[in-house]
Amino acid sequence: MEPIFISTFIAYILVMIFIGWYVSRKQKSGDDFLLAGRNVPLLLSLGTTVATMVGTGSSMGAVAFAYHNGWAGALYGLGGALGILLLAWVFAPMRKLEFMTMSEELAYYVNDNRHLKKIIAFIIYAASIGWLGAHIIGGSMYLSWLTGIDITWAKVLIALSFTIYVVIGGYTAVIWTDSIQALILFIGFILMAYFSVDYLSTDGHSGWQTMLAAQPSENISLLALDKIGSLPALSLALAILVGVLAAPSFRQRIYSGKDVASIRKSFVYSGLLYLAFSLIPAIIGMSAYVMDGDLDNAAYAFPHIALNVMPIGLGVFIIIAGISATLSSASSDAIAGVSVLLSDIYTFIKGHKPPADKMLTLSRLGLVLTIGIAFILALLSNDIISYITNMIAVLMSGLCVCGLLGRLWPKYTWQGAIASLFAGMMSALIVTYHKPWYTYLGNSILPALGCALFAGIVVSLLTQHKSAQVALRESETIEQASHEREVIK
Repeated sequence: MEPIFISTFIAYILVMIFIGWYVSRKQKSGDDFLLAGRNVPLLLSLGTTVATMVGTGSSMGAVAFAYHNGWAGALYGLGGALGILLLAWVFAPMRKLEFMTMSEELAYYVNDNRHLKKIIAFIIYAASIGWLGAHIIGGSMYLSWLTGIDITWAKVLIALSFTIYVVIGGYTAVIWTDSIQALILFIGFILMAYFSVDYLSTDGHSGWQTMLAAQPSENISLLALDKIGSLPALSLALAILVGVLAAPSFRQRIYSGKDVASIRKSFVYSGLLYLAFSLIPAIIGMSAYVMDGDLDNAAYAFPHIALNVMPIGLGVFIIIAGISATLSSASSDAIAGVSVLLSDIYTFIKGHKPPADKMLTLSRLGLVLTIGIAFILALLSNDIISYITNMIAVLMSGLCVCGLLGRLWPKYTWQGAIASLFAGMMSALIVTYHKPWYTYLGNSILPALGCALFAGIVVSLLTQHKSAQVALRESETIEQASHEREVIK
């Protein structure tokens, strides 16, 4: 199996590299490289969105969670589906304003405050690196388990594999390879669920009956709430929802889409597909538990089924589908991070935007830097679910609140936005490192969101009068200057 998988994996990566090169031959500008010319049609937008949603967490993370917790594995899909549907309803219209980055959008909601824009840019860049690290961890665990190579070298290979075709082709390569990978993902996961349940069939019982009968009773309660508890279940689903609403890679889909209508349709279709998909990882994880309830690491439940249940050809296909999940999500987050690095952080440091004639070169160098940092962080962890949920709570709860309040509440101020960011971050850190609270809640997303929301509203109410006065004085100054110009004329 190892030689077959390695040769297939290499061939697969070479195909992705060729596609990346082929579809991006006419790139001439930064918009072409980072946003595919802002003209991504409905089908490609749908493909790249689905591929990013069905990423590392949905494959390895959700399957591993279901291995221990039964139907609770569906929580990941429920949270993600609701998040993408909210994104379609609330934020898709922002395509009309042609933002380049999420930091530009959030600063726009509070009078384009430059201080807030700087803070958000660095947080978003850190979040993009965090997501990249999660994908590198997930893919490397597959590769290490399948081939027996050291986990560190597996991380090196996974990072290199998507770096090459993204550096060559940019966002155009991402959306095309994502769309292909989305098709592989759905076919692969559905086949895996079917074969894993069918494998459990006996003369007297169907595979479905055998799977459910072998589970602890609390694992087959509604979303396994009897096993994990209502608060931890809510926390997990909410963490995934926040991850979608605040992830810069999903905003990249909005900024690059052809128009608002096509973006909305692609998000709605993606949400419905993902909602239907949410049960698949749970079924795979529960089936793996029946086959072998003593896996040292539940994250290996996914490849375990592929190797032991599927025919060898389909098994290789399934493993490639799992790798596709990590590569598609990683490539999207890499592009989102570099967009912020060049459009915002570079400008803050240099005092001007990157020269247009150097934008393509700087984008490629930025990709290598960003993925390199994520790789270093990925060396420090091998736990997908805790890595993702902790990173979301610390870095993204405040961003989520900033986006929602900024978009829906006209009284939100830049001071309130900064308060939301830091209140969410600090409360998440406190809960994360206070084990009794963390265990009770499941993760730190609930207090992080609550504190970010409370701080943002209170500080905005305290500062909106002052902000209104400043805006009035600025308006009067503009009117006076305009009058003086008219007099001079």
